[in-house]
Amino acid sequence: MNADQGRGVEAELRLTRPGFELDVDLAVAGGCITSVVGPSGAGKTTLLRCLAGLERDVRGRIVVAGETWLDASRALPTHRRRLGFVFQDASLFGHLDVRGNLRYGERRVPRDQRRAAFDEVVAWLELDGLLERRVHGLSGGERQRVALGRALLASPSLLLIDEPLSALDAAARERILPWLEDLPARFAAPVLHVSHSLREVARLARDLVWLEDGRVREAGPARELLPLVGSTDDELAAALRGTLVEHHDDDGLSAVDVDGVTFFVRRVDAPLGSGARLLVQARDVSVALEADSGSSILNEVPVVLARVRRVASGAILELDTPRGQRLYARITRRSLRLLALDRPEAVGRDLFARVKSVGVAPSGTRAS
Repeated sequence: MNADQGRGVEAELRLTRPGFELDVDLAVAGGCITSVVGPSGAGKTTLLRCLAGLERDVRGRIVVAGETWLDASRALPTHRRRLGFVFQDASLFGHLDVRGNLRYGERRVPRDQRRAAFDEVVAWLELDGLLERRVHGLSGGERQRVALGRALLASPSLLLIDEPLSALDAAARERILPWLEDLPARFAAPVLHVSHSLREVARLARDLVWLEDGRVREAGPARELLPLVGSTDDELAAALRGTLVEHHDDDGLSAVDVDGVTFFVRRVDAPLGSGARLLVQARDVSVALEADSGSSILNEVPVVLARVRRVASGAILELDTPRGQRLYARITRRSLRLLALDRPEAVGRDLFARVKSVGVAPSGTRAS
């Protein structure tokens, strides 16, 4: 994984504490979200703090968008680093209203260097009606939107997001996720995102960094690494991009076209032609050798077996849709053997994936 020329991040970081050592070489591409995953204590938040200049004893090298933040001769202080940081608890200033919190981020940048306009960010995050509100009266989701807006108004060369949804309830998480999804399309800065939720990572990340014991175990495209990270995690999921093509109001369903295949999902309140993201968990996918014409499962998609990963409970199958989007299926050892998918020649075989349950989120529209 190479950092995009001029926009990405290159870092070589060494930090030693009693009982823990961070030793990381990292390249983060611009124009996308890179998620950092790993068990508790792996060093995920410490990595972000090092990049932000919040760890005094870190050594190594950091170059962001061509500017050196850290090397053997200098360590740029945090207030001089062009970065935005969104914390788990939002960390808003209680003595300021929403407008004041947003303006604080904007004032960090000289006027002629600002890349994000105040009115544009406010409109995008739908904060117009909150500007005069005190932050202590905001909901958790509203607070995170304000924190994200404040970070973006600092016109960052790097955006750090640490467990942004972990303190929110399920409904609030679903409302915030579309804004996070849209970040790469609206703001060019690379985004480094930390989360324990593989559902969240599957939906947001293009690239993945897997930390264990302060070191990078794997780094690369999320679609390739998620099965490794999620091999013992029930949250392993795939995010498929599609287009909303029909509403079936009598059935409470909408139809989403994914690579020429129709998926039926719960009714989506969005206009036809809107983009949609389908979240499909590996535990909700079964595979068959032939198409099924008589089943209560509505969603069946032709796929090609790209890879088989054996895990303790059986196997994870990596399945490619007709245009190369990837699904995962978790099956037992017995099923693997009965379908003859345990043989090397099975890779490349045509199969049918039956999807029992699909989560859906419209892209480009906002939940109220």
